Amino acid sequence: MSDPEKFETLLAFPCEFPLKIMGLTQPGFAQAVIEVVKRHAPDFEPATVEMRSSREAKYLSITTTINAHSQEQLDELYRELCDHPMVSMVL
Repeated sequence: MSDPEKFETLLAFPCEFPLKIMGLTQPGFAQAVIEVVKRHAPDFEPATVEMRSSREAKYLSITTTINAHSQEQLDELYRELCDHPMVSMVL
């Protein structure tokens, strides 16, 4: 069995890391996503967020780019985003 601490990532940290977060279009969705991202990447600049609605505006995708400093940081960010009730998918 391999030691999780020895897991090697293909990323070289620090690096710019894009995330796409999708959910139903609803009031407060973008703000909730930005709050979660800021908790894990305090230097994240919300002005860089890109938003795009689905064709019928049922869904909203939010693209953010953070300065990632470790795999652990990314794992915790993904975990919190995926557990958020307003988030449908994180890529």
